[in-house]
Amino acid sequence: MGRMSASPGRRVLLAAPRGYCAGVDRAVIAVEKALEQYGAPVYVRHEIVHNKYVVQTLEKKGAIFVEQTEEVPPGNIVMFSAHGVAPVVHEEAERGRLATIDATCPLVTKVHKEAVRFANEDYDILLIGHEGHEEVIGTSGEAPEHIQLVDGPGDVQKVEVRDPSKVVWLSQTTLSVDETMETVDALKEKFPQLISPPSDDICYATQNRQLAVKQMGAESDLVIVVGSRNSSNSKRLVEVAKLAGARAAYLVDFADEIDEAWLEGVSTVGVTSGASVPEVLVEQVLEWLSQRGFEDVEIVKAAEESITFSLPKELRRDLREEATALAAARRGAGTGEDSGE
Repeated sequence: MGRMSASPGRRVLLAAPRGYCAGVDRAVIAVEKALEQYGAPVYVRHEIVHNKYVVQTLEKKGAIFVEQTEEVPPGNIVMFSAHGVAPVVHEEAERGRLATIDATCPLVTKVHKEAVRFANEDYDILLIGHEGHEEVIGTSGEAPEHIQLVDGPGDVQKVEVRDPSKVVWLSQTTLSVDETMETVDALKEKFPQLISPPSDDICYATQNRQLAVKQMGAESDLVIVVGSRNSSNSKRLVEVAKLAGARAAYLVDFADEIDEAWLEGVSTVGVTSGASVPEVLVEQVLEWLSQRGFEDVEIVKAAEESITFSLPKELRRDLREEATALAAARRGAGTGEDSGE
């Protein structure tokens, strides 16, 4: 980082990797490309990623975030967030005469496909995740008659299945690795024939960021995690830091949310960021710390990341004809023709 120590004994441990994962990068670029290609407005169902700064920045560029598909006027574009949606949402968009762009993270899509496959094979699917999270809602919607949510080890006791020999677990991608495996172990104790998914559903970025925090947290008096409070993976980083040995750990959206009282008696501050956080916010935190004597920055590297995902197919082909049709649909929307009115 090019920062040298000016205050003896004070240092920052900066986690690597941190910040944007490939799925988040893809989703944010997809919104920006859609705005360039089609012009504003582009509607996005739910926050494209769970980060306040990213959402506010995209709103300034012309994105409109809505909670329900029905809020989007007929003849417009709606984008589905990185967290994924249930099949019923695609059906809602079709009924509403909406052009769709699916920015679901490919790793979430993988879990959706696993759910469909196991449901087709008549398995009971135990989905480990947090109730109400968009990703859990989307995955559950793929096979609601086969999927039941297990929200941590405390939920295991109430789980009932039709056939203990045909049970599989899947998980929300942004969970804590340790938390998930604790739940899996409890499920295996109850259902010894429980099948694991073909590959670990917790995404590579979540695991790598948690691994870096485990290494960093063991040496840190204080850990600052940059991320929003509705970001599951960011909140997990705070928990992982404390479990790793950090005396204190806090989640902040912006540098100005840091309380100077947190620095009392602190010589080592760990800094990281959730998978939906742009690096500019981390730089602001480092600058805030530097102004208070924490100028020596050491990188704690846990893994190398080189994964990238191609943009949604709707943005990779020539959409001129579809854009023309969309404009015509916008013009005709006011007539009520084919609008379901």
